[in-house]
Amino acid sequence: MTLSKVEFLKLFKNWLAAWNRHDLAEVMEWFHEDVVFENWTGATITGKTALRKAWTPWFSKHGGFTFTEEGFFVDESEQKILFQWRLEWPSPEQQFIGKPEIRRGADILHFLDGKIHRKYTYSKTMIHIDSRPVFLQA
Repeated sequence: MTLSKVEFLKLFKNWLAAWNRHDLAEVMEWFHEDVVFENWTGATITGKTALRKAWTPWFSKHGGFTFTEEGFFVDESEQKILFQWRLEWPSPEQQFIGKPEIRRGADILHFLDGKIHRKYTYSKTMIHIDSRPVFLQA
């Protein structure tokens, strides 16, 4: 199944809305069974079941996170999306736990059979916590 640009736009709008409703079941609907997810930390998760298991605690204790689209690019011929995002959530950083955090990054999504088959997530190392810049340590 090959998605058209119009189908990508519709899928993405619905998927982002599911994230912001904190609806893990619906978010997972868009993933291929053999998905590979690489987090901004470098951790890699393989398979839809493993990804759901890894994300369940985060979604159940979401703290009201929201993702805002800051940029979006579709490569219809390659079946890929580049999604630039802004995440607002209670900070998980050790010295700032629970304080308002803004993190920016991008996801590169590869599709196979109309589902997300690869999800590569990248994040800036400078974030804002309590409206102040904070540089993350490697």
